[in-house]
Amino acid sequence: MKPLLQRLNLLHGIALALILSPLAVILALGMWWLWQSEVRWIWLVAMAVLVAAGYGLQAVLVRRNRQLLDDAATDPDPSWPQTADAAWAAVGELAESLQPADWPLGDSSTLLKLGRRTLEIVAHQYHPHTERPLLELTLPHTLLIIERASRDLRKDISEHVPFSHRLTIGAMNRARNWSSVAEQVTDVYRAGRLVINPIDGLLGEIRHQLLDRSTGKARTGLHQWLLRVYVRKVGFYAIDLYSGRLPLDDSDPVARPTAASQADLGKAEGAARSAADTRTEPLRILVAGKRNAGKSSLINALFGKLISPTDVLGDTTRAVSPHLLERDGLTRALVFDSPGSDSALFDPEALETAAQAADLMLWVCAVNRPDRQADRALLDRLRALQAASTRRPPSLLVVASHIDQLRPIQEWQPPYDLDGGDSPKAVNIRAACEAVADDLGVTLEQVIPVCLAPERVYNVADGLWAAMLAQHDTMLRSRLVRCLETRRREEDWGLVWQQLRSAGRLLRSLPERLKSS
Repeated sequence: MKPLLQRLNLLHGIALALILSPLAVILALGMWWLWQSEVRWIWLVAMAVLVAAGYGLQAVLVRRNRQLLDDAATDPDPSWPQTADAAWAAVGELAESLQPADWPLGDSSTLLKLGRRTLEIVAHQYHPHTERPLLELTLPHTLLIIERASRDLRKDISEHVPFSHRLTIGAMNRARNWSSVAEQVTDVYRAGRLVINPIDGLLGEIRHQLLDRSTGKARTGLHQWLLRVYVRKVGFYAIDLYSGRLPLDDSDPVARPTAASQADLGKAEGAARSAADTRTEPLRILVAGKRNAGKSSLINALFGKLISPTDVLGDTTRAVSPHLLERDGLTRALVFDSPGSDSALFDPEALETAAQAADLMLWVCAVNRPDRQADRALLDRLRALQAASTRRPPSLLVVASHIDQLRPIQEWQPPYDLDGGDSPKAVNIRAACEAVADDLGVTLEQVIPVCLAPERVYNVADGLWAAMLAQHDTMLRSRLVRCLETRRREEDWGLVWQQLRSAGRLLRSLPERLKSS
């Protein structure tokens, strides 16, 4: 009680006691009457029921609030390269190991220390042999990571923590300063109630402990959530940086075509439009496979309502050539036709370059040709190159063509039930797709059977388009990563040029500054 008496002026205490004395007398007399009355047991049961109901409601609210916080959790980006998986796992381990007692939010440097520790963990994953990997980060990108993580944390707190927009720093400080006084006053009241009415005091103590435990868990849970979400936010943007996806410029990376796409758009659209088209970056779809597998026929079938002066492709493809595809349901795309992988015109390096820049790859394979070893070898080579890249491999669909040539050859009466049909043609189509999937090392879901023969086009508008649209979100993520990498490279050279220009101006003005000083 000594700290309490030191804080409160004696006269103010006497005045407060006089003001509260009528209420205290009424409470005391009411408790005495209940104790002497025959309804005291009804009152005790009702009080116990109300306390239990209040505790249950508090538990439900805590669980609901915890679910709201869980919904705001930061998840890994599916477009990160496979090298990011270990880094994100390390960030998750750190987030789960945090204890509120070790990281008090009252310390202004807590988040800074925790952010630095998170950056060190991510940096160590990418520079395991460097003694101080955090020094590999540039200063602007370090500040950008903390800035964006703090921005996202502010948004999550505003949207998921009740009344956070009304809670001020001053209110938190005042609450902390008066918390000890309030606790001492409450202790005095509880002790007095136990002396006057032991049963009521005992029930009050039970209720106090239950509510205090519930609110304490909620407070600790919120503190722990803040720490975990901050670590995951910092780790997310740090991995973004090391994956080449965090430019200093905040503008939309797909708002304008890249230089490569501008050139390809000019080739695809001819003189009808300018190569400097300012519309968004198109998707890039690569069509590859052997000669006579049906690549050009597939592109003709995909055109549909293509807005382009070219609607019929030649029989011989001499280079990876772009064609503009604009069709409902699919973001504007450049479709690239490539030479047959078994032709004299085929350039493996050109195909590898096109595959590295693709958002979707359509590999055309004739089901009536069993020689697929070369296709598998080329696909494995592309997979190895993509695995070493900073991007995840683009989506891959295998177009199984020439299904009309399967036995019985004379039969062609589509549509066929390709999932469970028992006709000989449908059974053979399914068996051929399974063989293609096994030979090329893909899943059966990635193999789309089609017929591309003139007047016999089948399962392109339904099966193939459905499969392509199912990959649409994945293609958009791939496009974003591709544009971010391009923007990052452009930004590096732009910053170097800007810094050299600034240094040149400084050197030119240096003699005048020395004279004036």
